Amino acid sequence: MREMGTDAGNRRPVRWGYDADNGPAAWASLDPGFAACALGGEQSPVDLTGGRGADLRPLEFAYRKTRIVLENTGHTVQANPDPGSFVVLDGTRYDLRQFHFHHRSEHLFDGVRLALDLHLVHATGDGALAVVGILFEEGTMHAALAPLWAHLPAEPGASRALPGEFDIAALLPARGTAWRYRGSLTTPPCTEGVAWAVLAEPLAMSAGQIAAFAALYPNNCRPVQPLGERVLRIG
Repeated sequence: MREMGTDAGNRRPVRWGYDADNGPAAWASLDPGFAACALGGEQSPVDLTGGRGADLRPLEFAYRKTRIVLENTGHTVQANPDPGSFVVLDGTRYDLRQFHFHHRSEHLFDGVRLALDLHLVHATGDGALAVVGILFEEGTMHAALAPLWAHLPAEPGASRALPGEFDIAALLPARGTAWRYRGSLTTPPCTEGVAWAVLAEPLAMSAGQIAAFAALYPNNCRPVQPLGERVLRIG
């Protein structure tokens, strides 16, 4: 997923971020390609509250153990797995392309911003996008995250390969109940038409794990966006 915009006049990268001069309120002014960040009507994240119960097809996860390369993108820490893992959402298969983290959580949980969230970004062969979100609150250590946290690349542009294989499925909560809605990428260019499924069961991670990520990215979360006429479904 695109991490930088490009100035159409001289092809220089557009440096967006989370500070006052280049943060979410300014994204649309940094590049014409970021216009949806201000003008889009189906933006993410949102407050996960007041959802409508629905008879939905269960999410089908087919995540496998895989090699992982961690990359500090300058906006987050992103994990790049080998191909082969996927999710089936509403009957469509989406292949896992990458997953990354935000501190604090971008989606609110009934009005509350939690400690961290994880976005697993998927795409079909023709470019349709789906993101599975997992929320984390402070509690006991999350053992499955430990191999990632032991190799977090500290400097923007740096990358580190995890030794051995990583079990992506170990990141999932026990229940697959999820909030589902149509939204967008939460970073520029804020592309809409994204199928979101945010798992309804928050997971725990330790204060030390939270602090380790916050030391790299103390604030890389976009404010919540208006839900508008969209309907949150949960099931």
